[in-house]
Amino acid sequence: MHRSWLLIILLACGACAPKGRGLMDDDASFKIPAIKSAVESNDRNAVPELVEGLASDDPAVRFYCIEGLRRLTGETFDYQYYAPDNERAVAILRWQKWLGQSTTQPGGGP
Repeated sequence: MHRSWLLIILLACGACAPKGRGLMDDDASFKIPAIKSAVESNDRNAVPELVEGLASDDPAVRFYCIEGLRRLTGETFDYQYYAPDNERAVAILRWQKWLGQSTTQPGGGP
């Protein structure tokens, strides 16, 4: 009986939940819903992770990342999720530059 209560407590606390699921997950089936959730809740803290996701091998992840960034920041920096690697890389550099500038200025930030 004592062990069953411990199990209930652990489950209630989320101790058995998989770690690393969400925006930082490599699995699109976890990452995409996390992107949607972050955008719906206007979570601007997700912006750096969305910028990182622009380099994903998965075009669906790239699509949701750029759409999320557009909705959260109003910017695209001409990034197209379907563009060739070299064109995407140039746009990702623009995002990284913007991200660095916006997080280092007083009162700035994504």
